[in-house]
Amino acid sequence: MTDMKQQRYDVVIVGGGAAGLSGALTLARARRSVLVIDAEEPRNAPASHVHNYLGRESTPPGELLAIGRGEVAGYGGEIVEGRVASAERLPGEGARGFRVVTEDGSTVEARRLLVTTGLVDELPPVPGLAERWGREVLHCPYCHGREVADRPVGVLSVGPLAVHQALMWRQWTDDVTLFRHTGPEPTDEEYEQLAARGVAVVDGEVTGLEVTDDRFTGVRLAGGRVVPREALVIQARFTARSAVLESLGLVPVAQEMGGEVIGTYIPTDPFGATEVPGVWAAGNVTRLTEQVIGAAAAGLMAASAINGDLIGEDTRDAVEARRRG
Repeated sequence: MTDMKQQRYDVVIVGGGAAGLSGALTLARARRSVLVIDAEEPRNAPASHVHNYLGRESTPPGELLAIGRGEVAGYGGEIVEGRVASAERLPGEGARGFRVVTEDGSTVEARRLLVTTGLVDELPPVPGLAERWGREVLHCPYCHGREVADRPVGVLSVGPLAVHQALMWRQWTDDVTLFRHTGPEPTDEEYEQLAARGVAVVDGEVTGLEVTDDRFTGVRLAGGRVVPREALVIQARFTARSAVLESLGLVPVAQEMGGEVIGTYIPTDPFGATEVPGVWAAGNVTRLTEQVIGAAAAGLMAASAINGDLIGEDTRDAVEARRRG
């Protein structure tokens, strides 16, 4: 990380996805010096398009990031490739701000930090899932439901949320099969709900995926049976990429949904402020189920709060200087 223009910035943003770039754009337009350090590992890289982003519907993820980078650079924001290893408050009495350290040993200082490192999708341990992730192996009906509408869809059960998933995806297609796999047996009430909506239930553990000509075609069961499907819905575990925030003393907490722990996140206030003064977080690192447009909005909110905080500090410094004459 050697192409920085300076060694101290108003704000350093760790992570250059939708939240980070949105925050950088807001701060750069506010005439703040801002540096984005991005490891270039976007969570949605396997997906072909971004959906539900008003004005950018069906834009490829890489294209959306390229547009955002250009907009940030157009207002003087800097973006460099790098992986941040840790961050720490500057030592010494009266010192203000933070030192950010990258894995290659480079350092940069910032008055404030915005961490937008996102999350990691931890997939169930079924052979073949990772290779089809973001293509025919899916998790969010609002992200991918329209693209598999009216096609045969399977839902892999690994926990109590599987019935909810199956009933959700039934909105997009009337051909939904719930594979029991390692998940709990549905209750009598859930069986009735599934039957009423025409959702088939298949017992037995799933051992792999059938792929023909680089296209997912079915689910393979332990006994060798293959159930034809064109998409498979899973429940990934959402684990926040929180190492940088943890280096500052913040602790990720578990998030539950439907009686199941779906992942970990870093708590913030509504504007993204963490419990560490001067440190904000936005996007999936703090809200696990946020979509791209929501992450961008969170980056904007955090950046506005950061700028307001800096204005307060600038004003206090100016008043003290004036009093000193």
